[in-house]
Amino acid sequence: MRALRRWLDDTAGGLPATFWYLWAGLLINRAGAFAMLFLSLYLTDARGASEALTGTVVGAYGLGGAAGVLLGGVLADRWGRRSTLLAAHLATAGLMVGLAFSRHLAMIAALAALVGVAHSMPSPAFVAAIVDVVPERRRSRAFNLQFWAFNLGMAVASLLAGLLAEASFVALFLVDAAATVLAAAVIAWKVPETLPRRLAGPGPILDTSRSDRTEGVQDLRSAAADGGVAGRQRQPGLHTALTDRTFLTFVGLTFVLAVLTMQTSTIMPLAMRSDGLRPSAYGAVVALGGVLIVLGQLFVPRLIERHRKDRVLAVSTALLALGFATLAFADDVVVYLAAAVVWTVGQMLAAPPNAQINADLAPLALRARYQSVFYLAFPAASFVAPTLGGVSLQYLGDRHWLIVGGLGLLAAGCHLLAGPSRERRVAALRRLSTPLPPPSPTAAPTAAR
Repeated sequence: MRALRRWLDDTAGGLPATFWYLWAGLLINRAGAFAMLFLSLYLTDARGASEALTGTVVGAYGLGGAAGVLLGGVLADRWGRRSTLLAAHLATAGLMVGLAFSRHLAMIAALAALVGVAHSMPSPAFVAAIVDVVPERRRSRAFNLQFWAFNLGMAVASLLAGLLAEASFVALFLVDAAATVLAAAVIAWKVPETLPRRLAGPGPILDTSRSDRTEGVQDLRSAAADGGVAGRQRQPGLHTALTDRTFLTFVGLTFVLAVLTMQTSTIMPLAMRSDGLRPSAYGAVVALGGVLIVLGQLFVPRLIERHRKDRVLAVSTALLALGFATLAFADDVVVYLAAAVVWTVGQMLAAPPNAQINADLAPLALRARYQSVFYLAFPAASFVAPTLGGVSLQYLGDRHWLIVGGLGLLAAGCHLLAGPSRERRVAALRRLSTPLPPPSPTAAPTAAR
């Protein structure tokens, strides 16, 4: 019993109440997030679109998300985390109702792009708010719990959505809208604004004076120098993250990881349909991954805590590559389920170090903007994965999965190459964030006589 209490404390202890309300809002949102998961099947089965056209329409969702995630980051740093979350959730609910009753493919594509904007806006605000309220030493467990909640919600959504899709696609969109409104209500009721007032607005101009030796400005100066931005020439902003080479290398590898992961919600349902499997079979495969994460994710931090983050990410990406490459030989649900076990373990291992590295590289004054650039990888992958994947599956067939596997193995090797320099950067930022000791009284300048 004592060991169980110690494990619970190590896993979820010491986290503030605001984090748990954010966590609850995320869980509610994901538990009702049916619609986009089944958008490709909705387009092919209910609207008669071809695989290539379906990939393009689903890709419009990812394209809208690319704009939405950047917009969300800027608004979260300027307007506030809470306000951005509420606006994005309410907009998403309205757009989902519109999708439920749209019949023309052009209108569906336009609404999908707008949903991409609204869906992606909360991501940088959620993470920035978590980093705002959770002490640094507990952020790893907070990110692990965030990933766990996301997948617990996905498991519930997948089980219910597979059944709903066979009965009514309209119900998918309407339930999604209702869950989004409920999540917004939790945030409005219990989540205060976490943006520090002194960071609101465009941010300070970099200076080299002693008075500016705070954590945020020092981190910002280091990031700007790494990206080739002259500190005194430009105000810190989104361009700082977009010119930070070390950070962008990490974002690029995250993009590859996202492309692999997006296969489950964009291309895999089309492959399963080609193999004669029903939507409920697809729901079972996705739900299995969610169940495995729900059962095992809380044990991951202790498993990986003694290993270097770059090595953990290399192993996790290689497992994703192996799992998806296996689908080249899948023709029944048993093989799909076995492959899902492999790539889900990869996802579980990748989540904590990926989130922790992202938080470590983000300067305090630009926390949400850095998050927005990081999360840009996911809507970009939502566009690339279905757009290229739909064409690839249509013309290459099962060889598509071998290409996906090869891409994952390449990314695993790149993690090993990029890891040491990234760790040196994080260590340097931590040293720079340490306040200088107060000046010695003997060092004070004498007054002019």
